[in-house]
Amino acid sequence: MKRPKYVTKTRINNFIKAALREDVHVGDHTGLACIPARKKDKAKLLVKADGILAGLELAQIIFKHIDPKVKIKTFMKDGDPIKYGDIAFHVESNSRSLLIAERLVLNCMQRMSGIATLSNQFATEVADLPVQILDTRKTTPTIRFLEKWAVLIGGCTNYRFGLYDWIMIKDNHVDAAGSITNAIKRVDKYQKANKLNLNVTVEVRNLKELKEVLKIGKVTRIMLDNFEIPTLKKAVGIIGDQFETEASGGITMKTVRKVAKTGVQYISSGALTHSYHSLDLSLKVMK
Repeated sequence: MKRPKYVTKTRINNFIKAALREDVHVGDHTGLACIPARKKDKAKLLVKADGILAGLELAQIIFKHIDPKVKIKTFMKDGDPIKYGDIAFHVESNSRSLLIAERLVLNCMQRMSGIATLSNQFATEVADLPVQILDTRKTTPTIRFLEKWAVLIGGCTNYRFGLYDWIMIKDNHVDAAGSITNAIKRVDKYQKANKLNLNVTVEVRNLKELKEVLKIGKVTRIMLDNFEIPTLKKAVGIIGDQFETEASGGITMKTVRKVAKTGVQYISSGALTHSYHSLDLSLKVMK
C-alpha cells in the first residue's frame, strides 16, 4: 500500500538516527570484537506466528541506512497474511552492519505486525457493515507515526494525528469549561479568531448531554462514550444525519460488532495500539 503522507523521509531518518544513538552509541563492541570488518553474511526474516505483516518497507530503509550496499530480496509485502514458517525476505549485508540493524528491524516489525494483525481482526469483524474503525492517540510517545502506519496496513483508519489537526472536546474539557454549551461556543470563537476550520468532535456521556449538543450544533461529529448498546442505538437514531456519529469507550473484539450494528458510523478503539501482542519474528543468519 502507498505510504501515508505523515511517514516522511525526514521523520523516518530522524527515528533511525535516534534509535541507533540509543542502541549503538559509541559502537557495537561485540560485533567489532567478533566479526572481521569486511565479512558479509546473508540472513532471512523468519515468521514464527500467524498474522499480518507490517514494517517491511521500514526494514528496508533501516538496512539501507546502515549499509548502503545491502541487497534485499522480498517475498511478500506489507499487509500480506503470514503464517508460521514463512520467509518474508532475504538480506545480504556487511556482517557488522547486519547485526547492528537486526534488533532495530525486529523491534519495529514485531510491533507493527502485532498492531496490523489486531487492526485486521477488528476490520474483518465488521467488514460487512457500514462503519469505520478508528485508532486513537493512545500510542507510544515518539513512534506514533509507526503505530498509526501499522493500523492502516491492518485495514483500519487513522483518526487525528495529534492535538493540532482535529479539535476534540472531551469530558474533562466540558467539566473545565462548565458545560458542553460553553465548551462548544468557546471552540467556535477560538476557530474564528485564529482563522481555523478544523473538524470538531464532542464527547457526550448521556442523552441529556446529547440533546444539549443537538441544540447548539457547531460540531462535526458526536462521540457517544461508554453508552450501553440499547442507549447507543437510541442516540444514533436521535442524531440521524444531523452529525457524524462515533462510539467509543472500552471497545474490544467481543463488543465491536454489537456496537457497529447500532448504525454508528465510526468506532474508535485505543486497543488497536495499546492492547496488541507483538508478532514473533526472527532474523537468522544463513550458514
